[in-house]
Amino acid sequence: MGNLHLITIIIIVANVMISMKGFNDFSFFEKYKFNVGAIMRGDKFRMLSSGFLHLNPTHLFMNMFGLYLFSNLVIGEVGETGFIAVYFGSLLAGNVLSLYFHKNEYHYSAIGASGAVTGILYSAILLGPENKYYFIFLPPSIGDLDLGIKGYLLGVAYLLYTIYGMKHKNDNIGHDAHFGGAIGGYVITLILASWLITENLLMTTLLAIPIVILFVMKRLGKI
Repeated sequence: MGNLHLITIIIIVANVMISMKGFNDFSFFEKYKFNVGAIMRGDKFRMLSSGFLHLNPTHLFMNMFGLYLFSNLVIGEVGETGFIAVYFGSLLAGNVLSLYFHKNEYHYSAIGASGAVTGILYSAILLGPENKYYFIFLPPSIGDLDLGIKGYLLGVAYLLYTIYGMKHKNDNIGHDAHFGGAIGGYVITLILASWLITENLLMTTLLAIPIVILFVMKRLGKI
């Protein structure tokens, strides 16, 4: 994995410090979480601040572990400034999509860096679609069988699962923020690394398919 870049460490420390404050201070947590009613009344800062709050230490760890896994690849390809653009752009894109889908649900609330981290994940997959990813709880191979999943397959499968979660709403996961984050990561990465469009058009198009499916389903009232 290599050493983490300073900007990744700063983001992780900020998430830990602000989340811990939220764990112990209910009024602080309520003031800065994503809440549709409050945002519609003018508390736009919640679109950013909510991305640094988490429900519990496990939620915080999972998001920061995901950031740890994928940050170096993105920084290596688009630089630290590009990484910052992807991270915060994806965070805002995730919350904008959540606001769009829940604009009439004034009680709807959400927290977490999941949108930002999903954007970094999708950026990493776009930048290295042939890279293989392995499950922590499984061995990398069984005999001659490699159990790694190529990035582009993981990206498409993840977003299709996210669409399923958004449609059925049978859990407490903010799937729309994840999907919005992925869209942010995809678009910003292509702006920063436009050479991907010409040098890897097939993979770039393939990774866009779930995004198109989502908006077609929304247009047809299926989600």
